[in-house]
Order: sequence, then structure tokens, then C-alpha cells
Amino acid sequence: MSTPKPGRRTRPADRKGQLVDHAATLFLERGYPQVSVADIARAAGVTAPSVYRHFADKQSLLAAAVLAGVDDLEACTDRALSAAPTPGVDRLIAAVCTLGVRRPEATSLWRWASQHLTDDQNREVVLRTREILHRWAAALSDGTDLTDREAVTLAWAVLSVAGSLSVHNIRMSAGRALDGLDTLVRRAIALHPAGAPPLPPMPPPGAGPSTRRDEILDAAAALFAVRGYAGVGVDDIGAAVGITGPSVYKHFSSKLSILLGIGQRSAARLEAGVMAAWATTADPAKLLALLVDSYVNVITSTPDLSVAFNNSFALSGQPTASDLVDVQRRYVARWTDLLLQIHPDLTRDRAAVDVHAALSIVNDAIRMRRGTRRTEFGAQMAYLMKGVLAI
Repeated sequence: MSTPKPGRRTRPADRKGQLVDHAATLFLERGYPQVSVADIARAAGVTAPSVYRHFADKQSLLAAAVLAGVDDLEACTDRALSAAPTPGVDRLIAAVCTLGVRRPEATSLWRWASQHLTDDQNREVVLRTREILHRWAAALSDGTDLTDREAVTLAWAVLSVAGSLSVHNIRMSAGRALDGLDTLVRRAIALHPAGAPPLPPMPPPGAGPSTRRDEILDAAAALFAVRGYAGVGVDDIGAAVGITGPSVYKHFSSKLSILLGIGQRSAARLEAGVMAAWATTADPAKLLALLVDSYVNVITSTPDLSVAFNNSFALSGQPTASDLVDVQRRYVARWTDLLLQIHPDLTRDRAAVDVHAALSIVNDAIRMRRGTRRTEFGAQMAYLMKGVLAI
């Protein structure tokens, strides 16, 4: 048996796995475009050339991190559903919630990464994840009157709730986080999406005639929704509205300012929903229910809101975006305040976690374009969100 020479560092047994873990954490915290190979190397305590000995580029690291998360989901499901002859829903809930707390990248990273993966990589992720969720659905529907479609809808909602801890910076102990997720997941699986009441229509925005600026925002939002912020150039946006890229700069100083404009426009629509709700009732439960309806209506009627949410990493740290970030925080705080009035036994951090979990259900479904063309989609999303919030 050889002994390492004095002063010489030994290589960890699984350097590749360590790099994947560090990359997954950074991608989840900052967003893929904002992370470099040098950042990953620094986090792992190695040099960039050391990273390239294992991975060809940053994209291959992302693919490895996403697939490692799917591996974790599969392993978690195997342990929960193979421990006894009869599938155990309690075991599944415990396993999924534990994964969401201890390895958030497993329940979250793959949902953000599709625009940066190849078609083949996306196909593998989608097929494997769909198989996992259908196994969850079979366990959830066992011995119940849920239809297959309802069970699948609930399985996706469970995944969104379990992965929702990664979308905010609220800090709580692992034990409290597990208890909170367990409660929310159990509320979700007790629902029957097929019985969702119709979603009240949202009044059309009282805007004037469309301007060139509006056309640019519309085109950019549509492109960002499909290709992501990083995958779209100003020339692409100009071409979509029939002008040259430089002509876009007559209306916006940069691509970032276009994204900011999209975020401001969606925030104004949400604020209009808040004002309309307050003009209708002062009852906290009714108010929060109206805000849920308004949010679902806004996010399903235009790509603006989901684009602003999904590309928020690009606005992080930008002085010009600070006002928009404040507006978004105040909007979530309104939901949290109302939930505390409805359920005064909750602590503020727990109420905020509940709000983010509910929002994640529809945000994830829109991001993945899952069932969005079905006429009942909006009604079911609002129903699931209200059910998770117990309103």
C-alpha cells in the first residue's frame, strides 16, 4: 500500500461528484447564466483546468447536475414505494419532503434548466421525471376515488411544494421546514382538482392603443418565454417587431431595461388586482382568495409575469431593478399578512413559506407548459393554491 508523499494533497475519491454538487448549488442560487466554470472551481477548492479534466464545459456540468437530481428523485421514490408490498403514501411524503429540505437541487434545478439543455438531454429528463410522477400518482390514487389525471396533477403539485424552499431566502430549521412541507403536501393530496370551481374572468387592462414600446415588450416577453433571457438578442427582438436591432435602442437603453419593463408591466397588473380585491371586500380569507384568482389570471393571460419571475437572476444586484424587487416583495408580503390574519397560529416565516409554496404550484406549471392549454387549467391552479393555503 503506497503512502502519499509529505506535503502532497490527495485527491478526493469522487472529485467529479463534488464538482456536480457545487455546480448544482451555484446554479440554483444564482442562475445558470450568472455562474462561470471559475466560480464552480473556486467553490470546490480547485482550479478551472481541474474542472475541465472532468467536464468539457459549463453546459455539461449543468446536464450532469440536473440528471443527478433526477437520480435522487428516482432513488427517493424507490425507497418510499418499494419498502412494502403496498405503496406507502406516508413514506412517500416523508421522503419527498426530506429531499426538498436536504437536497433542494433534486426537486428544483431541473425545472429551471430546460432552456440550457440540449433536446436529447431535455427528453431524458422529461421522460424520467414523468415516470417518477406517475409512480407518485399511482400511490396517491390507491384506494381513493381520484381519477388518473387528478392524481397526476396532484403529484406535480407535490413536487412544486417540495421544491419551493429554493425560491426564497427564508431561513428555518430543517425540522420546522420538514413539518411545514409535510402539512402543505398533505393538504394538496386531499384535494380533487376535477371539482375546481370556474376562475372568475379578469377585467381587461384599461390601457390605451398599443405603442411601439408595447410591441417590443410583447415580442421580447414571447421570445424570453421560449428561449430564456440569455438566449435572445436585441436583434432578435427587433426582427420580431419588424425593425432593426439598433432601432430598439430608441425605446430601451438595453436588453436588461426591456426585461425590467416586462417586470414592471406585470407588477402593475398584479397591483390592479390588489386594488380591485380591496374594493370588493375586507374579509382576509375572501381577499386572499381574490388575490389568488388575480395572480392566476395574470400569469395565464400573458407571458410577462412568468418571464419576469424565471429570469429574475438577470436583475439581481441591478440598481435599476431595486424598485421592482421591492414591489414584488411587498406583493408577497400582502399575501403573508392576510394568511396570518386567517391563521393567527402561524409564525410569519412559516406563513411566508406557505405563500411561496402555493405560488410555486402555478409558476412551475407555467414554466414547464404543463397542461396550460386545457380550459380548466387556471381554475385548477387557483383551486390547488387555495387548498394548500387552507382558505
